[in-house]
Amino acid sequence: MKKEVLLRVLKGMQSVEQIKNLAQDLKRLPRVEIAEILDQIEPGYVPVLLDQFEGPEQGAIYAELSPQLQRELIETLSGKRLASLWANVSPHVRVDVYQQLRPEEQHDLLAQLPEDIRNSILELAAYAEDTAGGVMSKDYLWLKPEKTCAEALEKVRKFSPTIRFLYYLYVINDREELIGVLSLKELLKANPLQRIEEVMHRDNLVFARVHDDREAVAQTVQRRNLLALPVVDEQNRLRGVVTYEDVIDIIQAENTEDLERFMGILSSPSSDTYLKTPSLTHFRRRAVWVVSLAAVGIISGVIIHHFEHALEKMIILALYMPMVADTGGNAGSQAATVIVRALALGEIRARDWFRVVFKELRISLLLSVCLGLLAFLKILFLSWETEVPEQVSLINVAAVISLALSLQVISSTIIGGTLPLIVKSVGGDPAVASTPAITTIVDITGLLIYFGIATLFFAL
Repeated sequence: MKKEVLLRVLKGMQSVEQIKNLAQDLKRLPRVEIAEILDQIEPGYVPVLLDQFEGPEQGAIYAELSPQLQRELIETLSGKRLASLWANVSPHVRVDVYQQLRPEEQHDLLAQLPEDIRNSILELAAYAEDTAGGVMSKDYLWLKPEKTCAEALEKVRKFSPTIRFLYYLYVINDREELIGVLSLKELLKANPLQRIEEVMHRDNLVFARVHDDREAVAQTVQRRNLLALPVVDEQNRLRGVVTYEDVIDIIQAENTEDLERFMGILSSPSSDTYLKTPSLTHFRRRAVWVVSLAAVGIISGVIIHHFEHALEKMIILALYMPMVADTGGNAGSQAATVIVRALALGEIRARDWFRVVFKELRISLLLSVCLGLLAFLKILFLSWETEVPEQVSLINVAAVISLALSLQVISSTIIGGTLPLIVKSVGGDPAVASTPAITTIVDITGLLIYFGIATLFFAL
């Protein structure tokens, strides 16, 4: 039965027995699609359907559920049933859900879990969410150097049902220090009688520290084409691994955070989807930047008011103010986007500001020529019947406005390119040099350039 058909049938079910009868059809679907269905049916039937799956499968499906349903299940289930479910959930998923709960909910949850699961959650939750320790998983297999490859393979067979990521095997000593690594493929190819220390890689080990920034960890995994990266503490003891799946989540979270900041939206710790997030929450996240920048935008009104006499003498200047402002805003936002991306990918650093300014200057000069020429032709075409003062011609007006627009493009491009570097150099997030902020700054500088050029050439 197809997912869409099964969902419609499940939504129409009125009894637990009817729900159970469809469990076999549900089992034929991928875990992600099962989770999508469970997210849309009556919440009270979700535990019933989960009970139709084996323990490890329940944990895998739970990991794919929406954050809201994950929390609802914690409230619905209790005692042994909750402990049984969470015993099959990956450690990093348990921590993610745990950190979304309120303190009193966290206390109630821990009280219902076995000691080993409770200790695992508290250990991982002790690290900040934006660090390697905060995103690492305990889903790995370690070996001792004195063991033979045959013994290691036996351990792999024993623990493979419960460990999802067996791409790399990590070698530790009696102090739990990471001393080597080898891939599962290398272990399979090795002589069964060889000791692990004879086949492991011990030189130039690549690893992360528990307090390393998660974005830097993701970049390391991406740059070196790794499937997983070991994480060690200050004493070089192995504490977890960051897998490529974790890296995908990190990149998605960082991109979302950067995009929100870039657009002037405060980041939210909640992982709820757009539709499930309350409107008031959306309002609070957006209002701060928008209101603040609107207040700063009063400066633009002051500038226009100061040059009111110029507008009265040459009404045509008012017609093309939006064109100059919009063009400058677009140029500045483009430059900022490119620079923020380059910083995120490690292509440039804050100390490269001179090279960036020089490059953006060359780019802006080319843009200013193209846009200035386009603006000149546009003014002649649209305003050929517009009245202008007798002492000037339309060609002169078009040339002056085009010059102002060209200078605006140059200034806004440099502002958009350097502002993220300035923020980065003082230890901030370059994404806070957001599009609304750049637009506001560029509007102010653009008006000054526009009216300054006009009054200079026309003696207004």
